[in-house]
Amino acid sequence: MSRIIKLNHITKIEGHASLNLSIKDGKVKVCELQATEGSRYFEGLLKGNDYYEASELSSRICGICSCAHTVTSIQAMENALGIKPSKQTVLLRELLTIGERIRSHATHLYFLALPDYVGYESALAMADKYKKEILRALRIIKLGNSIVKVVGGRDLHPVSLTVGGFLKIPLEEQLAGLKKELSLVKDDAAQTGRLFAKLKYPNFINKTESSSLAQNSEFATLYGDIKSESRAFMQKQYKKYFKEYHEEYATSNFVVKEGKSYRVGALARLNNNHKLLSSNAKKIISSSRISFPNYNPFINNFAQAVEVVHFVDRAVQIINSLNLKKEPIKKARLRPCHGVAAIEVPRGTLFHEYELDENGIITYANIITPTAQNLRNIQDDIRAFLPQIMNLPEKKLILEIEKLIRAYDPCFSCSTHFLKVNFV
Repeated sequence: MSRIIKLNHITKIEGHASLNLSIKDGKVKVCELQATEGSRYFEGLLKGNDYYEASELSSRICGICSCAHTVTSIQAMENALGIKPSKQTVLLRELLTIGERIRSHATHLYFLALPDYVGYESALAMADKYKKEILRALRIIKLGNSIVKVVGGRDLHPVSLTVGGFLKIPLEEQLAGLKKELSLVKDDAAQTGRLFAKLKYPNFINKTESSSLAQNSEFATLYGDIKSESRAFMQKQYKKYFKEYHEEYATSNFVVKEGKSYRVGALARLNNNHKLLSSNAKKIISSSRISFPNYNPFINNFAQAVEVVHFVDRAVQIINSLNLKKEPIKKARLRPCHGVAAIEVPRGTLFHEYELDENGIITYANIITPTAQNLRNIQDDIRAFLPQIMNLPEKKLILEIEKLIRAYDPCFSCSTHFLKVNFV
């Protein structure tokens, strides 16, 4: 008996994607997750531009992660040019990315993931019954927006930072305002952790490698080696272990690590670094039935909720440690050079790599996003999960597949359509 399942548009993800499945005699013969976004050629667009323009251009890759692309691009350029940023600059960059992480996680958790678990098609449909949760989400998102605006200069595509430092730093009264807002949202973060700890997740385990940045003394965000269960290596060695490849059915690249699929994102970070979380984040885990390392991909939702708690705590810690002063931008000494940087962003590890000529002009650019790294693993998870749900009614089966895909919080750009499904 053969069965073909086509999910022509997967909803409640950031972007456009579809899924083709072919099942014969109870076995999955074809599993193709198709990123159907048009090709955007950003790496080609970056070539020929001055080094300091890369951060502004690459931020346009993604509105959701514009701060992440800005910071990664800047740090890759600094690594190429031999610029070491000041401690103040590093802390402000971390605070900026924390704001983006908080608002991204809250958006995914409450507006894209939660409806699946409480029996609604969308956040709008559940708003009457779950008004308290929706308002909580909006407060957390507002906090993230406030942090990004204060540190980055505006809500999207930050303008205050550049290679070598900050063009404009926050005012003390702005940081005081953020600290007050953080204190008000602290309970919202904890409530988020408790809510996503008690949701009923499918009982599914598929053990694959978890890859993330790692440091010995803190929960890695902007710096660190690349770590997984099998090994750790320096960021600049990434091409030795990670290989990009293309599938004819998709516009996005796929990535494997030493020939195998792997995961990145909140679940991978907690698998590798959960011992370095804040005490409040650890309490959320210890009071739940969930432990780490964990290889249930649906638990990525809970891992994101735990990160919200951790990063609210970390933001307060950063603000308390800052003694802001105006610093000069560190100047670049132009020469032919090459630099790589990786940072942790909402959906996983983001890589930027550049080569410059003697005039500081970009001659080569390579960018690997978290979703590209997760695509192969999502497909492998679907293959492993399908036998477990094969006998479900059609509508329920499709929902379970979508829940699995959405748990990864994939970002293809922006999605608002309804799903169409054809069974052949």
